[in-house]
Amino acid sequence: MNGSYTVTLGERVTSSPTTLPPAQAFDLFPTRIWQVPLKQLAPHFAGWVEAILAMRAAAPVPAGRTNRGGWNSVDNAVLDQPIFAELNQAARHYCSQAFREMDLGTPAIALQSWVNIHDRGGFNFQHMHEGALLSGTFYLQVPEGSGALVFKDPRPGVLNAYAKGNGANAYKDIQLRPFEGLLVLFPHWLEHFVEPHENEVPRVCIPFNALRS
Repeated sequence: MNGSYTVTLGERVTSSPTTLPPAQAFDLFPTRIWQVPLKQLAPHFAGWVEAILAMRAAAPVPAGRTNRGGWNSVDNAVLDQPIFAELNQAARHYCSQAFREMDLGTPAIALQSWVNIHDRGGFNFQHMHEGALLSGTFYLQVPEGSGALVFKDPRPGVLNAYAKGNGANAYKDIQLRPFEGLLVLFPHWLEHFVEPHENEVPRVCIPFNALRS
């Protein structure tokens, strides 16, 4: 598939012979993520946390990967467990919305899903989710001081930008401050990391990848 497209950016601007026309601004190469608060699932949160802590107690050695200072599950099919059926259904629903907006149609998918727990000082180092169609996270327990999810600016050339911050053509990393019940979807290739957790109460989330089945 050819990834190049020809576009016409706006209409021709006319001006008085004695004045310079205003320049039109066009933002190219946007990166779309999706967020939705799933507050209607709140009655399940306590039971889900209890089930996850039981998983940790039964298999206390973390899987490793990018998680440090806490625990993550070896089980990569957490959302297939019956207790998480409603969350599984919601994740699939919002993945379908994202696929349509990405012009991917309605691909048949499998959800790869696991648990991340950060104890005090825990974090995830920078990584991406290679090979997925889409990636996401559901935030189940987010106490005060929970580390932010940070998305790295995906434009390699902008690392050399003189401008930094929110201005046009500036280099910027985006901090997402999660809260309990938030579901986030993002492109699998978007590099990200999690800042250190600063609370004795663990930060608990269920990350997932939508894979072509």
